[in-house]
Amino acid sequence: MKKFVAIAGNIGVGKSTLVDLLCNRLNWEPFYEPVTDNPYLADFYKDMPAWAFHSQVFFLTHRLRAHHLIAGHSTSVIQDRSVYEDAEIFAQNLFMQGHISPRDYATYRELYDTVMQFLPPPDLVIYLRASVPTLLSRISGRGRDYERSISPEYLSNLNKLYESWISKFTLCPVLSVPADQIDYVAHTGHLDLIARKVQEKLTGKEEVVFAADEVARASED
Repeated sequence: MKKFVAIAGNIGVGKSTLVDLLCNRLNWEPFYEPVTDNPYLADFYKDMPAWAFHSQVFFLTHRLRAHHLIAGHSTSVIQDRSVYEDAEIFAQNLFMQGHISPRDYATYRELYDTVMQFLPPPDLVIYLRASVPTLLSRISGRGRDYERSISPEYLSNLNKLYESWISKFTLCPVLSVPADQIDYVAHTGHLDLIARKVQEKLTGKEEVVFAADEVARASED
């Protein structure tokens, strides 16, 4: 039976890498957000309060379309970043920073909440949880110029929003991965451990956790 899994997590936590590795391991299909030029981005960076709402609606539209396509796909798929993060994390952060007005944010949320009633949820969300030092280290390691200006405070604020969101998320099962302790690039055993936990969660096991002794044993592989 086909499965739809979405990987969620903060900037730099390793979502795309895990999508690649898990898809190769499970023989599933990866799904990355199509590269689409947001026509509002240039204006947004010049004047965030004036263009944040427009930019986020554009991103949400494309993310919703992607979710709909994946839900109807004929084979098992793992998605890099979920539609939920657009609204629950990034749009909300812009609102909290004062870049989206209360009126525009209320309109955005109404649009999001309405459309989500018609979209089937994934079978599983994998949430990669990492501390700010881990995120900064991984962002530095991948060397993207446009990420150099990301501050620890910004990542910390996003982490708080992620934790608040995932603690209340009930649309489908969630597998939380302690990304500070688990390095699936350096240790194939860690990837095997995640793949096993994913299968356990998808087959209905109620509680799936990463025990410290399991992680330690997997680090030896």
